Order: sequence, then structure tokens, then C-alpha cells
Amino acid sequence: MIVQTRPTGFSDIVGGASLETLATGFGFLEGPVWHPYEKWLVFSDIPNSRMYRRSPAGVIETFRDPSNMANGNTLDRQGRLLSCEHATSRVTRTRQDGSSEVLVTHYGEKALNSPNDIVVAADGSIYFTDPNYGRRDYFGVRRAQELAFQGVYRLDAAGLILLADDFAQPNGLCFSLDGSRLFVNDTERRHIRVFNVEANGHLGGGAVWAETKGNGPGAPDGMKIDSCGNLYCCGPGGIHVFDPSGDIVGVIATPEPCANFTFGDDDFRSLFITASSTLHRLRVRVPGLRLF
Repeated sequence: MIVQTRPTGFSDIVGGASLETLATGFGFLEGPVWHPYEKWLVFSDIPNSRMYRRSPAGVIETFRDPSNMANGNTLDRQGRLLSCEHATSRVTRTRQDGSSEVLVTHYGEKALNSPNDIVVAADGSIYFTDPNYGRRDYFGVRRAQELAFQGVYRLDAAGLILLADDFAQPNGLCFSLDGSRLFVNDTERRHIRVFNVEANGHLGGGAVWAETKGNGPGAPDGMKIDSCGNLYCCGPGGIHVFDPSGDIVGVIATPEPCANFTFGDDDFRSLFITASSTLHRLRVRVPGLRLF
């Protein structure tokens, strides 16, 4: 299941385990998020407008139906679930009682395109991408786009700030280990850019850091960093693994196009992979990071 381009380095990071199929038969899976203390996994089925939860015992049940075609999910610093909704162009937060509250819907007077992926900084501020995929059939609800760009945003108690508007389709994003840099990929342009996170939370720079190249279906989408600073990013053929300098070390091949993944289980060495209709798990050698 694994294609190696640098066998020694790749083996040290990923190992040689095989994919384990946990569940299948979904529409198109996205947004897996692992709760480090309650030990559950939540993930989205976008076209079927449902979110599912896998319990600590491995039982998968419906978590939210309808989900407003939710895509990316993460946890805030208090362990509350944050979700990007394609059908409503909203970012929402799940309260402790299970109800949902809306955090943002518009930039100025215009509705957001369709929030896609989301991360939280150490100070609690929220960063998310806003391509227009959720304004199309199947992955969303076809409707006119109000904004003239696809942006990257920061949300905090002071409000919503546009950080970048020069992407074709911004998608996955993740912070560096020390939080001083933010990586954001562009699905249409098939590359990953890196920004400096300034003291006020704004972004500087934005140079191309790496490209996802190769055969097979897939493009930059979900993205995470592990505890050694290696960056994982969906791409052609599966999940592309880059070392901290931006050099590709290998590709985790998936039988269907992969949209996202997250690290989980007690040791954070299980990579939960949402690959189209199927949820997989792969045991890796280098663990991921807690979200809070």
C-alpha cells in the first residue's frame, strides 16, 4: 500500500503497516477529528449531509443529521467541535450540551463562499479557508458566489479578518510546531504555501513551500503536521509526506482519492484517513499532535 521515494526516511516516519478498513459505503468523507481525552473520532460525509462519530469502542453512529454538508472539523482550546458548513457558508461551534452556535457567516456584507478547513492557534484564534466548492452540486448547494475571491481568514473576539485573497482554491492548512508559520495549500494550483504568523495574528510572506506531484487522482486537500515537523498533505495517489525542509519523502497510497486525515488513538500513532467512501486507519511511527 506504500510507495517509497526515500525508503529510509519514509520508513522511519511512516513505517510499513498496511491500511485497515474501519468502515465503508459513505458518499464522500472529510474532516476527521480526534478528541484526545474522550477518545472519539468525528468525521463528515459531505454529499449525504451527515456527520458520524466513532466511539472509543469502535462503534460508528450518526452524530449530526443534517450537518448542512459540513466539511472540515477541528477542536478549539476547550475541546469544543468547530465545523465548516458548505450548504450554509458558516463556521459553527458545538456547545457542551450538543447544540450548535454560529460563529461567522459573512465577510462584510457578503456571505462567505463555503468554509472548508479549519485550525485553531495557541491563543484560541480560528483560521479557516474559504474556497467555493460548497457552491457547487454534490459537494454543496449550487448558488451564486457573492465574494470576488477565495480567501483565508482569522476569527477572534474582535471579529473576522481577511488574511489572504490571492489563492485559486485555498484548502488544507496547519501550523508549524512552534506556531510561527502557517502552511496553506491551494487545490487548483497543486502547491503548499508558507506564511509567517505575525504578533497580531496576521500573515506575512506566502511563498510556495512544496508541490504535490505524481500520478493518480487527488490534489492538495487535508493537511497535518506530526510531532517531528513532518508535513502530511493529500495529493495525487494518496497522502504526500514532506520533511521539515519541504522535501518529499514518500506517498501513502490510498485505494480511493484521499481528502483528509488526522492522528489519533492513545499514542497518536494512528492515522485515521477519510478516502472517498471509506474510513481507514494506518499505524505510523512518528506520532501526531494533540489539538488541545
